Amino acid sequence: MARTCIIGDVHGMTDMLRQLLDKLGLQPGDTLISLGDLVDKGPDPAGTVRLMQELSETARFEVVLIEANHEDRHLRYHRNLTERPGIANKMAKAAPILPELSGMLDDKDRAFLASALPFWRIPEHNILCVHGGIPGNLKSLPETPEEAKLLTGKASRQLRQILRTRFISRQTGAFLSYGKEEAGDPFWAEVYDGRFGHVVFGHQPFFEGPAEFPHATGIDTGAVDGGALTALVLHHGGKREFVDVDSVQSR
Repeated sequence: MARTCIIGDVHGMTDMLRQLLDKLGLQPGDTLISLGDLVDKGPDPAGTVRLMQELSETARFEVVLIEANHEDRHLRYHRNLTERPGIANKMAKAAPILPELSGMLDDKDRAFLASALPFWRIPEHNILCVHGGIPGNLKSLPETPEEAKLLTGKASRQLRQILRTRFISRQTGAFLSYGKEEAGDPFWAEVYDGRFGHVVFGHQPFFEGPAEFPHATGIDTGAVDGGALTALVLHHGGKREFVDVDSVQSR
């Protein structure tokens, strides 16, 4: 029976990704979902993008890429490079990897990253895939990614917080920027009430293995920092299992 395989943050660890794909043995009819953050930090971010892009074109299974904060940053840098070069220069000063990777990616690679979806629903399993998390004050979610991409202004900005959410305000549930949390501000998954289904997410590394919360599962297991690269495999009928490969840095 067809399976859905959801993989956590790769961050340029292309060899680990190949090993995990070999271990999964994806077949026609399966679906492969990447939770994003293919790029940055690791040794071969361009290779990771190219591998996933080629799979999306040639594999006999469906490939879904979820939008993540690191890809968003690269796309904004490239767009600013031609439209607002002064802004691109400021971004490059803050993150020198931006011009380096931009020079490695071609138009097809960038088009693949730009095709990423803000979320993906798996109705059979009542699962919502996002990269980051769900702010506590997010009361509604578009039915489809296509509807989400039509949002503008404040509604669009609030939805895009799901790319980056870690901690949320203990008073309002609002998204908190990285490092702005204070004592008592919870990690979003600790208090998420399941309003959009069970959320499978990346973004926050859990080095001891996948993190299970009442209504969420985190599968970024820190591949780029010596941890494992993990996939959550969903089988027809509800069975689920974790499949992983160890980092060469931890051997």
